[in-house]
Amino acid sequence: MTQQASTSIQHILSELGILPENNAASTGQTWLASEGRETREIFSPVNGHKIASVSLASKDDYETIIKKAQEAFVVWRKIPAPKRGEIIRQYGEKLREYKQELGTLVSYEMGKILQEGLGEVQEMIDICDFAVGLSRQLHGLTMHSERPSHRMYEQWHPLGIVGIISAFNFPVAVWSWNAMLAAVCGDVCIWKPSEKTPLSAIACQHILKNVLADNEIPEGVFNLIIGDYRIGELMSNDTRVPLVSATGSTRMGKKVGAAVGARLGRSLLELGGNNAIILTPNADLNMALQGVVFGAVGTCGQRCTSTRRLIIHSSIYEQVKERLLGIYPQLRIGSPLEKDTLVGPMIDKAAVEQFLKAVEAVKEQGGKIIYGGTLYSEDSSLGNYVVPCLAEVKNEMPIVQEETFAPILYLMQYDELEEAIAIQNNVKQGLSSAIFSDSLKETEQFLSAAGSDCGIANVNIGTSGAEIGGAFGGEKETGGGRESGSDAWKAYMRRQTNTINYSSDIPLAQGIHFDI
Repeated sequence: MTQQASTSIQHILSELGILPENNAASTGQTWLASEGRETREIFSPVNGHKIASVSLASKDDYETIIKKAQEAFVVWRKIPAPKRGEIIRQYGEKLREYKQELGTLVSYEMGKILQEGLGEVQEMIDICDFAVGLSRQLHGLTMHSERPSHRMYEQWHPLGIVGIISAFNFPVAVWSWNAMLAAVCGDVCIWKPSEKTPLSAIACQHILKNVLADNEIPEGVFNLIIGDYRIGELMSNDTRVPLVSATGSTRMGKKVGAAVGARLGRSLLELGGNNAIILTPNADLNMALQGVVFGAVGTCGQRCTSTRRLIIHSSIYEQVKERLLGIYPQLRIGSPLEKDTLVGPMIDKAAVEQFLKAVEAVKEQGGKIIYGGTLYSEDSSLGNYVVPCLAEVKNEMPIVQEETFAPILYLMQYDELEEAIAIQNNVKQGLSSAIFSDSLKETEQFLSAAGSDCGIANVNIGTSGAEIGGAFGGEKETGGGRESGSDAWKAYMRRQTNTINYSSDIPLAQGIHFDI
């Protein structure tokens, strides 16, 4: 980066309240003291420069946050939902004010290109708008009773404390999906962000602070706790946290799900994806290739919805391969803060090592690397940059069956659409899927009960880029959770069925007589 860009980053950090040393936990308006805590240095994947240090919360800090959240819930749940929605509306306005700064920080701390960083903050703004409307629509049903002069209905009440464990690839948006909906539902939240990207979370808390203070909201409604897996374990095993929403790898999700399930709590899991796009002979290839490439290299292949498998009809396979081989060398790799960059860095050197190991595994298992799969530069300051990879493979190869969190696109062929759908479904993950075709018969077959088995199935758009209006989530080892739009709000509430007798008798259901 240039000296001017570096100066700009320092200004942005200051605007967002990021200090050289940052505290371990916040109750919304107050930061807990961090003396004597273990610290962690946060480096940017963009240039390897240290951004700041953070203190890691202790078990005592966790207890402080839990108790504050419990106290806040008693007050927050009694505030009318539209009033809670007003707080979220004001936060959305603050996010609009700080969109450029927060989006830049997301880009600098995580490595996604600036347009994606800004898009992530826009996603936060959108979910705030959605939550405001939702605050006036937390509806139940009414039912007809079989007993005379009785009325039945259901209503929804808040659960209590919602624990949110978020991943590095979406440092702020996924938290907002959970926290904004949970808040209008009357819950309070404890957020444990990824230890790889805590500064973006700290910035969100600073932006929120004045909104809460101006409205005299009790401390403990929106809590942040910086820590490693040990904080996640405390949360997962804590009966005071009725719902844990966790985003990350399937391996992590299985641990969270087992711990929460053992205490009969609720978990909302958004885990791995091994997403495929099917290209039929009836596809508009100009449009399809744009969706394929963005899905494969956007966020440097580090989205749960990244396109990892491209299933191409044999009649157009060579044509598609040649066009990809023409596009990939033109992809602009470099600093995500530069306007023309399309591919930024991977999150850290461990991610780069995983990428390189996956490339070697493809070769060992009989696949063929036809482009990329190497470091972008031997320059140590550019050590997190790689060249996106194209590989010809078979779907049954062990490496293809895994979620490789990297910019590797696996190319494979099919002859009949039923075969393509079977290939698409023949992985353990079930998050996102897509088909490109102008044939109504083909697209309807893909969307039918015998079609894609994923939670998201798209036609003539890629696997990435979900809107907040629809419920987001997947099946199988993706975890089965649903966040964001539609009726995903119900995950944050408990259902209660009510029966009111306005007669002078107590008739029993099912015609049972019990007279005393």
